[in-house]
Amino acid sequence: MSTPREERAALLRAVRLLDLDRKRLVWAVLAGSAGLASAVALTATAAWLIARASQMPSVGQLAVAAVSVRLFGTSRAALRYVERLASHKVALDGMAALRERVYTSLADGKADAVTSLRRGDLLARTGADVDAVGDVVVRALVPAAVASLVGVGSVVLVGWQHLGVGLVLAACLLVAGVVGPALSARAARLSEQAQLVAHSEISSTAMTMVDGAGELAVSGRLPGMVAELRRTERTLARAKDTAARPAALAAGIDTLAMGVAVLGAVVLGVPAMLAGTIQPVELAVIVLTPLAAFEGTALLGPAARQLVRSGGAAVHIMALLDSAAAPHAQLEPAESGNGANARLRVRGLAVGWPGGPVVARGIDLDLAPGRAIAVIGPSGVGKTTLLLTLAGLLAPRAGEVTLAGRPLWGAPREGVSSQIVLTAEDAHIFETTVLENLRVARGDLTPAEATALLARAELGPWLAALPDGLDTMLGSNATTISGGERRRLLLARALASRAPLLLLDEPGEHLDPGAADRLVADLLHTAHDDSGTAGERAAGEPAARGVVLVTHRLAALAAADEVLLLGADGTLVARGTHARLVEEVPEYAWAVAHERSPVDNGLVTARPAENRRAD
Repeated sequence: MSTPREERAALLRAVRLLDLDRKRLVWAVLAGSAGLASAVALTATAAWLIARASQMPSVGQLAVAAVSVRLFGTSRAALRYVERLASHKVALDGMAALRERVYTSLADGKADAVTSLRRGDLLARTGADVDAVGDVVVRALVPAAVASLVGVGSVVLVGWQHLGVGLVLAACLLVAGVVGPALSARAARLSEQAQLVAHSEISSTAMTMVDGAGELAVSGRLPGMVAELRRTERTLARAKDTAARPAALAAGIDTLAMGVAVLGAVVLGVPAMLAGTIQPVELAVIVLTPLAAFEGTALLGPAARQLVRSGGAAVHIMALLDSAAAPHAQLEPAESGNGANARLRVRGLAVGWPGGPVVARGIDLDLAPGRAIAVIGPSGVGKTTLLLTLAGLLAPRAGEVTLAGRPLWGAPREGVSSQIVLTAEDAHIFETTVLENLRVARGDLTPAEATALLARAELGPWLAALPDGLDTMLGSNATTISGGERRRLLLARALASRAPLLLLDEPGEHLDPGAADRLVADLLHTAHDDSGTAGERAAGEPAARGVVLVTHRLAALAAADEVLLLGADGTLVARGTHARLVEEVPEYAWAVAHERSPVDNGLVTARPAENRRAD
């Protein structure tokens, strides 16, 4: 839980990132001040008009005051509208700037800043938290500035009529504008922080339920998730009830201070009138003016609570940005068809997720264009985690990974992405056309090149069956296509990239054995100058690439320059060519022999005990 000092520091940093339009902000404050000043002037003028009319002067003496009442009543609403337009424009532009800064920092910074968060947490920080920081402009900064300016003006106006009443009004405004909001902020802090936590939990749980509704229902965990969501919502409701108490306290203090100001004006003003120091009409003005002067302080209680809310959100945002920040080792972007800088060197590597155990260790490899490496092993031994580490998305737990002679971890994403492309099973499919989804990797991809890449990814028949071909719209995150089609579409996107190094995760999954073997063999041939069974390459695609391919299919691995076999404990059991492993590793030979049988191969689940190797 953050402290008030940490919240203030984080909020100051976050507000600077809003890149506020100061000129427009000043206009918003001036318009708001003029609007509230019109309300004070309306009250004072109306008080003078009523008191003077009671003396039955000529109508001409009241004409100016009558017109002024109409003017102030109209201008109050108009100026408030102008203030809202200006302040909301500043706030919305600031939110857009901050959100862009967050996205840019996450894209260019350390990847584990994102991968260590649940999706709901990330959604809350880039959505609701950014909005909460932007709201500080409309709900805290502008109201505070307006209340201060109008408060000073009201005190000057009343003090000009009667100094003692002016001092009483100043003291009451100070209590209502400082003590009340301070008490509200202090009492609201814990409840607001509880709300932030609850909102994050609700977002995370809801995202899990939406993304995995089918699996949760089949496993019987959906009712438990719903119950957890309801408990969190009850916690949120209690937090909101707690936050309402300081709001009522602040309103009470504001009303009490206003009453004291009016009473003080009566106590000091009546003797002054009887003594002839002030006129009866002036008494009406100094007694009734404080009623409008406290309109500004009434907004300071909500402003204080907004500062607490925005401070907690700013702590989350700045923690995310700080975790994404990393010293960048410069990498030269790869030119089209040129992989001269693409040399990936791995020594003594251990991999694992942040905060989790090491899942694979003792890995050495060298990857460059023209070399193909296959990684195999039982499920859950860290093969995908290894690819994420080789792509610079996870930090090595031990050992070193260098690209072009420089540390990969902490290198700028633009330089890494120009040389390494990864196909991860959870990569996003966008709600747009097939062609535009492929152009995520390369914006100048032509329809002919896209068709060739899809055919290479075993999606030729699928493309031919689409109603609009490459212009067919896909649902959000590929909800309208099968898992296998989704995986191969991601593969085609990776092949469209000009990056000279490919990291491929189970490209043959969801395919029949024959198609899977053809696809794996073709991808391994990608490492060599000839295109294997792929046919002609797309324009701009490197003539040779380095390939690291994770797979459970073994029959096509003869095309690999080297095969790395990971054991059940994540250690490197054996390495060599496919032929060598068949000859020297009984476990591998048994798996190849039984690959086309109805049971899983020996590298996945069970195998005859006499063929098992001791770890």
